[in-house]
Formats: sequence, structure tokens, C-alpha cells
Amino acid sequence: MKRKWLKYTMLLVSVGILGIVSYYTYAIIQFSNQISTASNPAKPVEASGAATEEIIEIPKWEGKERINILLIGGDSRGDDAGRSDTMLVASIDPVTKRAHLFSILRDTYVDIPGHGKGRLNSAFAYGGIELTRQTISNLLDLPIHKYVYTDFVGFIALVDAIDGVDIEVEKDMYYTSKADKHMYDIDLKQGLQHLDGKMALQYVRFRHDARSDFARTERQRILMTEVAKKMQTTGSLFKLPGILDSIAPYIETDLSPKEMLKLMALGFDVNLDKIDQQQLPPFSLLTNEKVGRAQVLGVDKNKLQQYVKQLLENDAGIK
Repeated sequence: MKRKWLKYTMLLVSVGILGIVSYYTYAIIQFSNQISTASNPAKPVEASGAATEEIIEIPKWEGKERINILLIGGDSRGDDAGRSDTMLVASIDPVTKRAHLFSILRDTYVDIPGHGKGRLNSAFAYGGIELTRQTISNLLDLPIHKYVYTDFVGFIALVDAIDGVDIEVEKDMYYTSKADKHMYDIDLKQGLQHLDGKMALQYVRFRHDARSDFARTERQRILMTEVAKKMQTTGSLFKLPGILDSIAPYIETDLSPKEMLKLMALGFDVNLDKIDQQQLPPFSLLTNEKVGRAQVLGVDKNKLQQYVKQLLENDAGIK
């Protein structure tokens, strides 16, 4: 009798686990189909919510080659397409599970294909995501395989969906602007703060001090790493379908649904406490230049490319 009871208990547990996996996979597939611009979406799931046999098990990332993903935060507001306010490249070695998060300084003076030389963030205004991707790829001599784009509203939605993050704010931050009707004013106090979406946006946008964009990009890397860590927690995993539903309207990507599933699985294997965070170009390669009346950041492109190449090659020797 005891053995029979155990058998039925294990059967119920198995069915429960299968149901949970199906539910979460279904949620991820639905999210992926909503935001992906890729031309080959995954197989649809049945209207009942039961996933087909093919997608019950989240697929693993099979490739051995490094994957580089461009993360773009746009400052579009209403009908204004704006410029790229934030540009980061996440580079993951699927073999060593080592990850790099590079924030690219937007005032870097670069060659923009078809538009001569200009500030890097101008590429987005000239040609959107594709021109930005091409410009950064040429600058770093690094293939940019995929992109993820969101704007201010999407960023706020993401942080709110995971119930905010705890950040040590290093100083009082204050800035006000009538041009935005005070929608994006900044007012943060020094110390450990629990930041909701609007406060997190203030934290990553503040640059009105001596270190300007250098400190701003550092805060962006810190914030994005904390968001990624929060997403790996058990609490966030339980709320994953709701999180995905909240942010889907504000995100665009060319990752296919199946690629997103694989990337999510790969992301959980990455030790985020050991992620390498870098500003590009690094201080050692930067020069201050003046173009017309504007101050820009110059860099020797060959030296920058060698710097990035060396960083990534070092991963091969890390176990």
C-alpha cells in the first residue's frame, strides 16, 4: 500500500513539474514572439496553454563561438526618434561561461558609414539600430550578432516588473529640465537605496558632475548587472510570466524566439559576480579633441581593437 501511495505521489509531482515547465516555456515563447523581429518564429503553442513536446524542454545553447549582443537604450520621447542614450555590448563565451559587459562612450568620435565622422550616438539618429550596430562593429572589430532595444518607458517597466533593485548611490544627484516638462528630473540621495523604475532611470542618466559620461556609463553597468542578478533569483523566476508580459510592449530584438530561450538558459550559467565590466574606449586610449565648437572623445581605433581582442582572448585560459 505504501509503495502504491509513493508511486501516485511521484506521478502527481511529475505532472506538476511538467505543468510548471510548460507554463513558463509558454510564457517565454509568447514573449519572444511579441518582441522578435526575426523572420522564423518558433512553432506556435496551442491556445489552451499546453506547450508542444518540442518546446517543453528549454533548449541549450549549442554553439561554441562567442555571442555578442548590442543593448541599446534610446532617449526617444514621443514623436522624437532621439539618439542612443545608452549603448552596451554583452559578450558571452558559451564554453567558459565568462561574460563581459562593455559600455560604449556615446561621445566617441567615430566613422559612421555613409555619414563621415561624428559622435557615436549620432549613428542612431542617422540610421537607427542597424547603422548603430555597424558603426560599433567597425569600431571594435567585433561582430555584433544580435541586438535588444528599449527606451525610457521600457527601462522603467523592466525595473518595476522585478520590484526594483538595491543600489548604493554614491552621492546626492540632482538635475531639473523644463524641456522635458520635468518628466525626467533627477533627485536621488546618497546611500543605499531601493530604486524603482523611475529612480533607476535617474540613477543611470545622471551625468552632471566632473566625471560626466564616464561615471554615468559605470552606473549603467552596475545597474544592469544588478537587474540581471535579480532576474536569477527564485522570486523573479516564479514571477517570470508577469515580468515578460510587462516589458514586451517596450522591447524590440532580432533574436528569434528559440534563440531567446537558448540565451536565457545560457545566462543562468553565467556567474554574474565575476562579470567583467569595462568602459570602451578605456581612459588610457582616450584623447580630448575639439571638432568645430564641440568637444569629442578621440581614440586610436587600431589600439582599441587590440585592447578588446586581448580581453576576449584571455577568457580561453580561464576555467
